[in-house]
Amino acid sequence: MSDVFKPGLYAGKNVFVTGGSSGINLRIAEAFGEMGAKVAINGRKVEKLEAAVAQLRARGITAEGYPADVRDYAAVEGAIEAAVKAFGGPIDVLVCGAAGNFPAPVAMMSSNGFKAVMDIDVLGSFNACRAVFERMSKPGGVIIAISAPQAQVPYPMQAHVCAAKAGVDMLMKTLAMEWGPVGVRVMSIWPGPIDDTEGMQRLAGDPDVKAKVEKALPLQRFGTKDEVAQLALFLASPAAKYITGSVHNVDGGMSLIGGNLLSM
Repeated sequence: MSDVFKPGLYAGKNVFVTGGSSGINLRIAEAFGEMGAKVAINGRKVEKLEAAVAQLRARGITAEGYPADVRDYAAVEGAIEAAVKAFGGPIDVLVCGAAGNFPAPVAMMSSNGFKAVMDIDVLGSFNACRAVFERMSKPGGVIIAISAPQAQVPYPMQAHVCAAKAGVDMLMKTLAMEWGPVGVRVMSIWPGPIDDTEGMQRLAGDPDVKAKVEKALPLQRFGTKDEVAQLALFLASPAAKYITGSVHNVDGGMSLIGGNLLSM
């Protein structure tokens, strides 16, 4: 992790990450743990979750894993309550990272497929935020949603994701208004093309496709999971204590060039 963040920055803090068993979300959980936080991660697949917890603990991080489907409010609430009891205190940082995605044109997309992404992203984020509210540090709590440029920029084969991420961002902005008076900050992060993630393996797994995408990006490269994690660390830190209701790009300029990027 970058020297910008002092070791122990999050000592005594409790972090809960939905969808935290892999990819960007696992790296975010790991980054908070490296800075001293106790970390709880959530996912649907028990084996995958257990492996992620083992990975965190192998790095000396205090970590727990709670299997739950974010679409099930009672399950999410139970997972967060269990983390509060295990850590002996309220949640200081919630990262809403659970998401669904698959490339498909609308004419070939089923209603159930569209609904699945909406439910995981929008309903799942609502469930996590609603369940954490009574179990969150107030003042001082922070909620970060892992959204996407599709929330604002239309992309072909991503109608479900565009609709879902726009909903997530508006939910976060509304929560920022409602929960700001009790000292809870709420915001979104837009990761763009990030190397070594399941999403980019699906969308640009072919080396030739990846090279074309990289050439089209203003920064001419894919980002890293660590770069997303560093942004999350900053937004949850005292250095960002006057930031709320905002969206933060870590996309190499992807959102500047429009949805034709995926048409390539």
